[in-house]
Amino acid sequence: MAIKGSCHCGATQFEVEAAPENVTRCTCSFCSKRGVLWAYYSPAGFKLLTARDRVSTYQFHTYTGHHHHCAICGCGTYSESPDWSTGKPDFDNPKVSVNARLFDDFDLDAVEVVTIDGKNLW
Repeated sequence: MAIKGSCHCGATQFEVEAAPENVTRCTCSFCSKRGVLWAYYSPAGFKLLTARDRVSTYQFHTYTGHHHHCAICGCGTYSESPDWSTGKPDFDNPKVSVNARLFDDFDLDAVEVVTIDGKNLW
């Protein structure tokens, strides 16, 4: 069943194909400063429901990730990047990382939180 989500002001809205089985807490400086819990999807499993011009993008370091946030309220909404599950970028297998804290009508306490040591991995 699809789940919708949005930023604080509602200007950026999105939908994912299904509830995540778990979410990821990454300890890298970017993720920890934002306080996000990531749910991962294929590009086909994510749909931006509002105009793309409502979304701003931040890139840093290797510029392989596109980290999006609402251009109005600033909430970090989703990121697009290659799959990093092997510790190296897999450009043939892109992922969309969605800030699960922004899901509407979803109980985050009901899913497992997996921590990855992004602080030392990248």
